Amino acid sequence: MVQTYLNYVGGRWQPARSGAVFESVDPATGEVLGVCARSGAEDVADAVAAAKEAFPKWRKVPAPRRAEVLFRAAELLVRRKEELAQLMTREMGKVLLESRGDVQEAIDMTYFIAGEGRRLHGYTTPSEMPHKAAYCVRQPVGVVGVITPWNFPLAIPSWKIVPALVCGNTVVFKPAPEVPICAVKFVEILEEAGLPPGVLNLVLGGDETGAALVDHPDVALISFTGSTEVGLQVAEKCAARGKRVSLEMGGKNAAIVMDDADLDLVADALTWSAFGTSGQRCTACSRVLVHPKVHGDVADLLVDRARRLRLGHGLDPQTDMGPLVSQAQLERVERYVRIGREEGAAVLVGGERAVGDGLERGFFFRPTVFDRVDPRMRIAQEEIFGPVTDLIRVDSLEEAVEVVNGVRYGLSASIFTRDIHKAMRAVEDIHTGIVYVNHGTIGAEVHLPFGGTKFTGNGHREGGLQVLEVFTEWKSVYIDYSGRLQRAQIDLQPVSLG
Repeated sequence: MVQTYLNYVGGRWQPARSGAVFESVDPATGEVLGVCARSGAEDVADAVAAAKEAFPKWRKVPAPRRAEVLFRAAELLVRRKEELAQLMTREMGKVLLESRGDVQEAIDMTYFIAGEGRRLHGYTTPSEMPHKAAYCVRQPVGVVGVITPWNFPLAIPSWKIVPALVCGNTVVFKPAPEVPICAVKFVEILEEAGLPPGVLNLVLGGDETGAALVDHPDVALISFTGSTEVGLQVAEKCAARGKRVSLEMGGKNAAIVMDDADLDLVADALTWSAFGTSGQRCTACSRVLVHPKVHGDVADLLVDRARRLRLGHGLDPQTDMGPLVSQAQLERVERYVRIGREEGAAVLVGGERAVGDGLERGFFFRPTVFDRVDPRMRIAQEEIFGPVTDLIRVDSLEEAVEVVNGVRYGLSASIFTRDIHKAMRAVEDIHTGIVYVNHGTIGAEVHLPFGGTKFTGNGHREGGLQVLEVFTEWKSVYIDYSGRLQRAQIDLQPVSLG
């Protein structure tokens, strides 16, 4: 029997008002994993109403007490890590090793942000007037709409939901329709940890569900991770409605390989960067900028590594790379490979859908390396979001930095070199939110800010203490105990010690 998964509204699990449903499937096999509520605007309205009703009480729960709930949730995540990882592999497709890392990132984020429940620092400052106190504090923004993608089914929701909650906001959570069961399990854990009814609400569904959440007048903030195209539409709608918005969008990340690089390290790191999660990461390395002296060696190493990657179901311990998440994603990658060939780039390895050994039942695409790529080609400018990377020749560090910066995105970049001068100049001149030295372009630690420049985002950051800026507003407080009217900037007297 296929299980049915419901929305969570006001502390109750319930179907969509319309009774509509959709299926969650294993992208490696096509197996139906569950039937899920397909929410419409009326379901979103119910969830927002529940969050709005819960907000006045939740915001007045002392932040250290709110954090206690999150600490309990982290403990539950630890205990259920393997169960959640196996579910994630079946629903999203990434290999089990990566799914365990996804759950661990949610654990790390929950512990880290829960610790902020005893801080949430404002600051005090001397007043310019005598007998007057001046300080500022953080306050929650209200009902937060959280819209997350499918590639990190637990990590990315934790980046948003956990800080929103510890800051005193209430949340309506709309996950990607490819990973609804992972979202249900995450909400179940927070429910078990002791979140009061209405503080966190879940609405499953697709584009209609997300659009209703963005449009709802009682949602104060939208926190969105997804494509740049959709993110810009979200920003436009939020601007028209006067609501705050935090965007994490696309990337076209590049690794620079100088002629003094450790090439074995380069091959290991870039294989992981380009083909980990089947290239379905916003930080995936889709451009390799190689000095001519080592171009041939780097090409040979990457081709060899790509050919040796074993494709299959992510639960098989022998599998190195799982499927793409959906038929639509598979067709997107196929389309870009066709574009690359038409533009004159050469496919060194891959470039086709994987078949045989049962792979045709899933959405498998062979890891692909393009050569003879010009930085102006579409495959070097546009986000593909699949296991495809480009080799681009660069004659100098200066040219490499120019190529790195020559796209509309600015999320992640890296440089491989033994020369500290080149490394530090690259760190200084590359215009991205993340820079690695002698490492690939993927990977993040929860206590550092995560995000990018240009069309990768709108200036906010997730992770680190910086995420608190997204989910709080500042309130300045002045307490005058002089017993008389003091007008700042008007009643100032000359300083005198007499």
